Amino acid sequence: MTKVYLKKKIAQRIFNGHPWIFGNEVEKIEGEVSPAETVEVYYADGKFCGKGYINPKSQILVRLLTRKKEEINEQFFYDRILASWQYRQQIGYVENCRLIFGEADEMPALIIDKFNDYFVIQTLALGMDAWKPAIVNALQKIFSPKGIYERNDVPVRELEGLEQHKGYLSTPFDTNIIINENGLQFRVDVENGQKTGYFLDQQDNRRAIQHIVKGAKVLGAFTYTGTFEIHAAHYGAKSVLGIDISTNAVDQANKNAALNKLDKIVKFEALNAFDVLKTWGKEGRQYDVVMLDPPAFTKSRETIQKAITGYKEINLRGMKLIKNGGFLVTSSCTNLVNPEMFLHTIEMAAKDARKKLKQVVFNAQAADHPIVWGMENTNYLKFLIVEVSDR
Repeated sequence: MTKVYLKKKIAQRIFNGHPWIFGNEVEKIEGEVSPAETVEVYYADGKFCGKGYINPKSQILVRLLTRKKEEINEQFFYDRILASWQYRQQIGYVENCRLIFGEADEMPALIIDKFNDYFVIQTLALGMDAWKPAIVNALQKIFSPKGIYERNDVPVRELEGLEQHKGYLSTPFDTNIIINENGLQFRVDVENGQKTGYFLDQQDNRRAIQHIVKGAKVLGAFTYTGTFEIHAAHYGAKSVLGIDISTNAVDQANKNAALNKLDKIVKFEALNAFDVLKTWGKEGRQYDVVMLDPPAFTKSRETIQKAITGYKEINLRGMKLIKNGGFLVTSSCTNLVNPEMFLHTIEMAAKDARKKLKQVVFNAQAADHPIVWGMENTNYLKFLIVEVSDR
């Protein structure tokens, strides 16, 4: 087997368990390098570091799969997926969950979402893509699913020399499915929806709004398919308006409202949140609760400041629309904006809006997306509820 030797001075994160090894951290390679093949990795002093898959076309030369001297074969993937499923069952995520969360489940560059009896897969690196048949086989054995679909229509694959594509990995099925969440039903479009079709990472946070929305007039921006807004109506809001720039998302959101017989309380409109939040603030509109759940504003370190400016702007606009003593519900899924940075941004927005904040809840993503200490990319979602009052 090909052996990769690391330099003496490498990032502490490798010792601490992070699976990524960049090309500039490698001293030498013994043996032939075949893209996607399994290699053994050793520290500079010759001690065994682990086994992983290699791709010379990628900035991340090796992604480690194990720190043990074990075989990487079909059984390995079956065992890993089974262990991840048993973990989800133990912590109470059974019907819908992120079954595999990449590095957090020791399966770098693999995402598997479970929507009751249907599964959506993303293989985001060449080495993981090569094991796709083994992964599908493991899912068939463990779950006997009604369908498996791949959403590999993501640009990050091109950095690995992979093409973007999507399609069935099982017998074809109707890709518009209905899932249950917190006593509500939602349509999931696994073929054309964002990411894998639905954002499971906020499923616990959607329950966190139940007390603050009772009898409230609620505004939700960046609503996507309306999950937070429909939860608000379900939990007793007086009226809910959801806005999103995508007409397709708004159409889906209105269908979800009707599916739950809440379309008399919650309405959705296709509007640009950045424009209307500013306009409505000037007009003096007021809400008891404003909810902001924007997409990631940056995926690059070069544009972090631009992202922070965007977060500050929308949160400032949102605060100005909240009645004295009302609540702001706000999120960021931008991995590169860490929790401290996010909270500081909200604090700065409050100062500029001349508002006082009282923290109610500050959460990360749902626990089926595990956070592993030492792997910053696993701690990506920030979810905050604050009471907003006049100074």
